Amino acid sequence: MFSWFVNHRRKKLARKQFPLSWESIIHCNLAHYSLLDDIERSQLRALIQVFIAEKYWEGCGGIEITDEIRVTIAAQACLLLLGLPHDYYHNVLTILVYPSTVTPPRRKLGFFEIALEPIEDSHPIIGQAFQQGPVIIIWDAALHGGRHPELGYNVVYHEFAHKLDMLDGTADGTPPLRNRAEYRDWVRTCSREYLRLRQDIEQGKNSFLSAYAATSEAEFFAVATEQFFDQPLLMIQNSPDLYRVLKDYYRQDPARRATRSNQASPC
Repeated sequence: MFSWFVNHRRKKLARKQFPLSWESIIHCNLAHYSLLDDIERSQLRALIQVFIAEKYWEGCGGIEITDEIRVTIAAQACLLLLGLPHDYYHNVLTILVYPSTVTPPRRKLGFFEIALEPIEDSHPIIGQAFQQGPVIIIWDAALHGGRHPELGYNVVYHEFAHKLDMLDGTADGTPPLRNRAEYRDWVRTCSREYLRLRQDIEQGKNSFLSAYAATSEAEFFAVATEQFFDQPLLMIQNSPDLYRVLKDYYRQDPARRATRSNQASPC
């Protein structure tokens, strides 16, 4: 009964008329929107309406949550879902938005916890995703990334890729896939490219992927997701197999879109 109620509510939200002001925000702040076809745009708008309604949004560091913030972040997060079977990121209940780069407080020991090694100092972040917790997004980074995909950095894609990765209970760089054959292909391809990146970094070579992708398999998937959507032609040129497995997973073809139109933002 509860499932029926949720689905009925979502269908009702998706059918609501999409506000013209929201449409203007997407056109301005999501450069990819101009590359989508009419069906994809309609699907994205429906996803946004449900996503915004179901998540709890909290402004931090003095920022006030506005429609522009909600719609811009929701549009980028939902773009990843366009081809996926999904439940609107059911593992994301809360989205915390800060105005600019923030340094989290230093982690405190639990009451019964003993430090076996020094606790590392916190470092500035532009986004963070927790296994059993919220997603943190820095607004100025989200806005810049949405408007300038040519740079290949998008904090919203990155953090929500982590949440997709976490759907199977662990952040290991392998999100839930369809079958064993897809898992084998994924592990073989991503492991090879991950190790190649680490080797390139050790040898001082440049890579089409950010060096941060070599931090762990989870970060590799998140960074690769950014590149897949924002610089698909560069990824195909440098690693066609990596592009292929991401295309099979997301069931989208950003390279085809990129060859159809210019990615410049209208704002």
